[in-house]
Amino acid sequence: MYRAVIGLEVHLQLRTRTKIFSACPADYHGAEPNAFTDPLTLGLPGTLPTLNREAVELAMMFGLALNCDVSGFTQFHRKNYFYPDAPKNFQLSQYDRPIARDGFLEVGGGHVRIKRAHLEDDAGKLIHPTYAPYSLLDLNRAGSSLIEMVTEADITGAEQARAFLEAVQAIAQSLGVSDATPEEGKMRCDVNISIHRPGEPWGTKVEVKNLNSFRSVERAIEFEAARQERVLSNGGRVTQDTLGWDEGGGKTFLMRTKEGEADYRYFPEPDLPPLNITPDWIERVRARMPELPDQKRARLVLAGVRGSDAETLSLNVPLVHFYDEALASTPAPDAQKLANWLLTDVAGFLAAREGTIRDTALQPAHLAALVRLIDAGTISGRVAKDLLPDVMAGQDPEALVRERGLTVVTDTGAIDAAIDAAMQADPATVEKVRAGNTKAMNALFGPVMRATGGKAKPEVVRERLQVKLGL
Repeated sequence: MYRAVIGLEVHLQLRTRTKIFSACPADYHGAEPNAFTDPLTLGLPGTLPTLNREAVELAMMFGLALNCDVSGFTQFHRKNYFYPDAPKNFQLSQYDRPIARDGFLEVGGGHVRIKRAHLEDDAGKLIHPTYAPYSLLDLNRAGSSLIEMVTEADITGAEQARAFLEAVQAIAQSLGVSDATPEEGKMRCDVNISIHRPGEPWGTKVEVKNLNSFRSVERAIEFEAARQERVLSNGGRVTQDTLGWDEGGGKTFLMRTKEGEADYRYFPEPDLPPLNITPDWIERVRARMPELPDQKRARLVLAGVRGSDAETLSLNVPLVHFYDEALASTPAPDAQKLANWLLTDVAGFLAAREGTIRDTALQPAHLAALVRLIDAGTISGRVAKDLLPDVMAGQDPEALVRERGLTVVTDTGAIDAAIDAAMQADPATVEKVRAGNTKAMNALFGPVMRATGGKAKPEVVRERLQVKLGL
């Protein structure tokens, strides 16, 4: 029986106004190719880098959230390689003095050590048109502030790897360090994976590059662990290669033989002096840090939310911000009932339309009002579900209830009339109930609710049904 040994390299594009070593604006998304460049980005002779203080402080904040040591000297190095997306023919990165080191996260039921997190400038982007004998180069991304976080090989499976990435994404978004959106290329992941039998030395690792979704990370780990096991079981040898991931085919493929550190010819960047991060600076950055996901989770549980729901909310930063606004409404709705609606009915509405809560006109105060209307018995749950599409479109549920006359029916005369009609329409069920099959009463409950337009109070309907049936 083989076991997987997995380490992750996570790249996060930092939310800085300008690029990491120049004044070129960093918000290039949606722009024409190569519109956001400058002499430094293009690698022109005579240009000198200037370190972006904002990038440094965001990286410090991220490192502190990962329980890393960020104190002391940090330094930039030139990492030399020759590729079209690197006009300078080197990347400004950090080698033996990263900005953050020796951290950890408790996630997925395990302790995952963070070896390092370092700053660097991002590369450009190559575009390969289908069936064209050429590639296109877009340097808008080149020079953007990037942080690369490297874990120790403490991850044991695909599920834990995904849980780790979800936790890192939530931390980055909570801090405002990065948008951390894989679909926009602002969070990318490389996977290092090997397998071995318990008690034996670790096997040869391979690296799977540029995975751009959590699902891809899971699938790549599962495929590559199985592939390596087949190779070893058949007497073969795993080689240390760099692999790509074919999402459509669901398999890895060879990109190149793995480089070693010597191939990059690291040396200290002569135009940037080492930077000393002092205790005072660390405390100033720590004081700016907002609530982290673990703190959110604990606060929600204290407010009365189930642990599993608090976990789900705390890992979805836009959703938990919406939840907090709704919970702050006056009077405050029940914390758990609000969570139920947000994580079931609202989530289902969004999933059916493949959108997010940001894509709707739903107001936090309106969702809170809807929950209060149900809780007060003003409307039934069925009516609330019918109102949800209009509430998601930005309408006030209290106004809708008034305009449409949807207040719960508690008039026993109207309910009795509906019950009488249901019993006359289904005498067979009436006989079953009176013969002792009390569960058959549910067959009468639905028609009564429909006859009252879903406005009858369910408790009153059941009580009057029992009376009418002689139970």
